[in-house]
Amino acid sequence: MSLRLTQVREADGARRVVASEGEGAFLLPGVETVYGLALATISAGMTLADLVAALGRDAPIDLAQALKEGRVLAPIDHPDPAHLHLSGVGLSHFGSPQDVAAMRAAAAAGDISDVVRMFLLGLEGGRPATGAVGAQPEWFYKGDGDGLVGPGAPLVSPDFALDGGEEPELAGVYVIGPDGTPFRLGVALANEFSDHVMKDASYHWVAHAKLRPAALGPELLTGPVPRDIRGWVRVLRAGAAIWERPFATGEANMMYSIDNLERHLFKYAAFRRPGDVHVHCFGCAVLSHLDGVTPEPGDVFEIAADAFTLPLRNPLARTAGVDAGVRAL
Repeated sequence: MSLRLTQVREADGARRVVASEGEGAFLLPGVETVYGLALATISAGMTLADLVAALGRDAPIDLAQALKEGRVLAPIDHPDPAHLHLSGVGLSHFGSPQDVAAMRAAAAAGDISDVVRMFLLGLEGGRPATGAVGAQPEWFYKGDGDGLVGPGAPLVSPDFALDGGEEPELAGVYVIGPDGTPFRLGVALANEFSDHVMKDASYHWVAHAKLRPAALGPELLTGPVPRDIRGWVRVLRAGAAIWERPFATGEANMMYSIDNLERHLFKYAAFRRPGDVHVHCFGCAVLSHLDGVTPEPGDVFEIAADAFTLPLRNPLARTAGVDAGVRAL
């Protein structure tokens, strides 16, 4: 299994980075953050796996127990949250064969809506030859590092939201090098939390519906991204599942290659600012909203997948209203 990186707090509050392969996990000596480890790796001209091997091992750690104790953090962050960017893409996965057939039938019948058009663009041009640029995906901005949520922390829905629902996804994690080169550290499980009712009310409200937090799973999986990842997602209420579905992600289940998604993100100079971190969600094909589920505060979203050893769980919470009025100076 590929190298996985996790950020934890020790009992005294000190931050540490954990490396794991297979079932064993150990603290990395002298390493406090994955961000710092990434910058050191870029500076040394090495891979994360090679630098971790060179650093050696500190004490072993039981990551499952640390997760139960609430000591596991999101696997990436930035010292200045304004320099971490959350974004994502939609309409990126095939879904079921019935979904693909329905889109093709709609197009044949002349029903060329924006959704059908984007779906067909992805089918036809989302996976160009390696190194080439293919079809441009749907893209959205979710916020900065203040919206990044770790395992166990609440996903907070604002008081004006019409809904707060899960989106089980894979997210790419990147650091921009000193010369503006984007480096992919790896991928993590993600809950790209969104307001589906607002999005469905009007396509023009998608940007509003996506300005929500996102949660990242405990582990950052380094190295080549698995082509076929199988997982499951559940919504728990009072400890019992009120909805659950399997899901599939990775390029084998996507209309777009990850290389193409990355090229369309980082073609913008503003997203190649040295030292910045990017968390880019790759989309999903399974939602409880599509099955008529309305999550309530206190419900827990649970996401797990075969490429990772630990699940991502986050409760749903709701904020009180805020007076957003502006005063003239």
